[in-house]
Amino acid sequence: MYKAVLPNGYPLAIKRLYKSQSFGKQFKSELLTLARLRHNNIISLLGYYRERKMLLVYRYISNGSLYGWLHAGKDKNKILDWPSRIKIAVGIARGLACLHHNCHFSVVHLSLSSNAILLDQNFEAKISSFGEAIILKPGGLMFVNSSDNHMSIRVFYGSGVRELDYFKKDVYDFGILLLKLITGKAPIQINNYSNRLDGSYVDWITCLLTCPSLMCHFIDKTSLKPQMQSVRSN
Repeated sequence: MYKAVLPNGYPLAIKRLYKSQSFGKQFKSELLTLARLRHNNIISLLGYYRERKMLLVYRYISNGSLYGWLHAGKDKNKILDWPSRIKIAVGIARGLACLHHNCHFSVVHLSLSSNAILLDQNFEAKISSFGEAIILKPGGLMFVNSSDNHMSIRVFYGSGVRELDYFKKDVYDFGILLLKLITGKAPIQINNYSNRLDGSYVDWITCLLTCPSLMCHFIDKTSLKPQMQSVRSN
């Protein structure tokens, strides 16, 4: 990713895709997906270039990724309070609803993560990174024909059950994002307080269902600091 500034001072983010087995597919997936979508919680694609290099041009998002804020380490300037976390969660949900329930076609992201969520200057969430996305049309799956250099599209009429599985993947990933917003931890950092063993989010949920009182142990304490300071000052 590169940051560029136009002569009028307008900032841009430019993604350069380097040659690999999947870079052509990633380029087409992002282009075909974002060229059709306009939503406040989805990254805006402004243009592209594909002659000697493959470049995608986006509106610059000043606050970086959600991952950078949740795992800022000792950077005291990067603390997400609870109102911001709730706003981010609602924004992701709205963006995902737009992808899944568009009246003309649906988009399944398939790689939703804290790295794929960008935050603007007002901490409005923007879903990005559509390189693995697929497009579903009513009655079938629309995908890019990557066997040539053209932006051709084919429609495959597949199983409705399989299409539902695609959506479930996004919903599951959204649930993981919610847990990250609550805990501030990656899945492998979750500690199972019932047996003092490190476990996954699945282990954590299982433990929480058996003993809801443990919830207070998992809440990210850094999110409480600004509120605690505000209470003390009053």
